[in-house]
Amino acid sequence: MNSLNNSPTLEYEQNLWKQGLVVAGVDEAGRGPLAGPVTAGAVVFSKTFSISHDWCTQVRDSKTLSESQREKAAINIQKYAEAYATASCQSAEIDAIGIAEATRSAMRQAVAQLNIPVQYLLIDYLTLPDIPSKGIVHGDAICFSIAAASILAKVTRDQYMKQMDVEYPGYFFAQHKGYGTKKHLSRLKELGPSPIHRYSFNPIKQYALF
Repeated sequence: MNSLNNSPTLEYEQNLWKQGLVVAGVDEAGRGPLAGPVTAGAVVFSKTFSISHDWCTQVRDSKTLSESQREKAAINIQKYAEAYATASCQSAEIDAIGIAEATRSAMRQAVAQLNIPVQYLLIDYLTLPDIPSKGIVHGDAICFSIAAASILAKVTRDQYMKQMDVEYPGYFFAQHKGYGTKKHLSRLKELGPSPIHRYSFNPIKQYALF
């Protein structure tokens, strides 16, 4: 399979397409932050899709792209994908069921929102036991559909956190997107947690019982 030093390929998808399966790539954004949702993306490309388009070189692990690169890639993914969807689990649900199960819940919701039935999932690391799926280590770096899903998830979540920056000013959510940066921790210490903080995460849990 493709090495981590190269761009993602359609090798996994093509092997499944040969079996007549409709395949979706799935990934998440926001497992680690102290605030905001965990967001999942699901993307389906047709069996005739080719990654020969120039824009496809920008589809890779979303963490390796700048914000503007991700936004441009997301536009093309939405244009050329056969189907795509995103879904989120908010901080209260993360606190209630844990980040792992919340991540799977967001993934299930994203897949359920696709406008075509999917028969197999390619997922970064995880699997969903109730849906035929394969968890691929570093999937967002080597599998094109997963990389596309990671970009949509990240762009969707970042847009939400920018909205939360307006709703809860002072935390600088638009800058750090809820991750535990020095600025975020400083503002958290001064202001206390907001309603979108994850009270089950350190250091938020010291502020209140949920």
